[in-house]
Amino acid sequence: MTGETIRYPFNQTAPTASKSPFCMRRILIVLFGFWGMAAHGQEVLQVDSLPYAWRSYDCLRLSQPPVIDGRGDDVAWAGIPWSEPFVDIEGAAKPLPSYETRFKMAWDSSGLYVLARLEEPQLWATLEERESIIYQDHDIELFLDPGDDTHLYYELEINALGTEWDLMLVKPYRDGGPALHAWDIEGLQTAIHLQGTLNDPRDTDTAWWAEMFLPWGSLVEAAPGRRLPAEGDVWRLDFSRVEWDLKTRRRRYEKAIDPATDKPLPEHNWVWSPPGKINMHEPEKWGYLRFVTEAPEAVFAPGPESHLKWALRELYYRQRAYHEAEGRYARRFDELGLSRVRVAGQSVAVNMSGNGIQYLISIARAGDPRTWYIDQSGRTWSDQ
Repeated sequence: MTGETIRYPFNQTAPTASKSPFCMRRILIVLFGFWGMAAHGQEVLQVDSLPYAWRSYDCLRLSQPPVIDGRGDDVAWAGIPWSEPFVDIEGAAKPLPSYETRFKMAWDSSGLYVLARLEEPQLWATLEERESIIYQDHDIELFLDPGDDTHLYYELEINALGTEWDLMLVKPYRDGGPALHAWDIEGLQTAIHLQGTLNDPRDTDTAWWAEMFLPWGSLVEAAPGRRLPAEGDVWRLDFSRVEWDLKTRRRRYEKAIDPATDKPLPEHNWVWSPPGKINMHEPEKWGYLRFVTEAPEAVFAPGPESHLKWALRELYYRQRAYHEAEGRYARRFDELGLSRVRVAGQSVAVNMSGNGIQYLISIARAGDPRTWYIDQSGRTWSDQ
């Protein structure tokens, strides 16, 4: 632990503005877009659309669970759709991955089911001890944020040997973490199926499959109200695949070396929903997982609150940059170079309180009964 108090424990409701832990002077209230005379060079924070085309996956409910054997040929998977192929973590600016990766997901009253297929001509894995840093091998990684607030989220990594690494993040690393390595997904089941020969460079392999069952008992620890998902509920989700360039030496695979640095070449990071840079620990940029009982006619689209939350996230990013430059958080919006905020073509009510060490920003839109909040920890929440 870092010594920092975790302000929102698992069984506690996040504070509303009236219950806020901040005993700070209200600095500024902005109603419908304006907070005084705009200084020269200030700009309007305009959030008309979301900055990323986040992917979504409709997770179908199963009538019977699959056998977890890694093969993916159980009849339970037959009607479950595959995801889109993975892309580079930096998005469209980078080439498509060399090898295809897709997944399926499903759920029932017991837990969450995952099946992934990774095309791979060089099946390779070395780490056998659980809780190893699995991404030092080829791996597949699952990320889940049940609360869609960027705090208390899960990560599970597995390699082609079936070695697992599961952990909970109290907060993203940028906000101080910590990562709880001692946390385990109780009752986790995983299985690997290889189409080829592991660690044998004498042949060309085809793929490896990873199948997983994650019981709700551990996953609901960070879910809203600690309750099981229901029809229509949405969690944030992403997958990452780490792929290393290999060479063959003495009939063994080794990581290819960059002659300029004498270190392994950088890994490839291929993901389902790209965050736009090499950092999987920005949960606000993950895709969406919608729990359904049958395939819906309408494609999932984020609700109108997503634009308000993204406006708060943009203010959070500006506060982080200001703190890095000035050694404190801004107390006024003009210190952030802003004159007003508009969301989806509308001016909004924004409030910021702060003392340079902490801050609390709220945002609300006319006709929306909820007010949304963010503070220096990066967590977002609403008062309803």
